[in-house]
Parts: sequence; structure tokens; C-alpha cells
Amino acid sequence: MDISVMELKEKLDSGEEFIFIDVREPYEYEEFNLGATLIPMGIIPAKLSEYQDFKEKEIVVHCRSGARSGQVKEFMTNQGFKNVRNVLGGILEWQNRGF
Repeated sequence: MDISVMELKEKLDSGEEFIFIDVREPYEYEEFNLGATLIPMGIIPAKLSEYQDFKEKEIVVHCRSGARSGQVKEFMTNQGFKNVRNVLGGILEWQNRGF
């Protein structure tokens, strides 16, 4: 199940624990980020082994618009991850809402 930027903001504000991954490129992350771990989309397959112990945990992935993170969500789900959530609208929606 995907997640809205409003739900994400509530999770971040409450300090809820979850794995938070930004799949954009480093230059995008430097311009604006939400504090997620930066793992560019092209590197996800190589980094996935580092997350094997978290297949049952909630993992929230985001990008600029939700397109790349949607692909990463699908890839991770196909690799056996059970609770991967894509941030709908990504950073663009976050900024549009004025967060």
C-alpha cells in the first residue's frame, strides 16, 4: 500500500520507526531532502543485501515525483520485501503542500 505525503509527514513528526529510502540522485538529494537514506535507484540492486533482515519491516521509498520510487517498490516487492510503500507524488507533492 502506498503512502501519501500527509501520512509520511505524520510518521516523521511522531518519530515513528521505519526504513526511509530516497532513490533520487545525489545532486537532487543535496538540493532538498527529507532525511531519508540516499540510495539512487540504479544502486538499489547492489544495496538490497544490506536490507535482507528487514523484509518484514515497513520500508518507505520516495523520489521526485513517485515514478522511480514506484519502480523500486515493485522491484523490492518482487525480491520478497513485504511492506514497501511508495510516497505518492514524491518531493514535488511534499513541496506543493508547503511542508
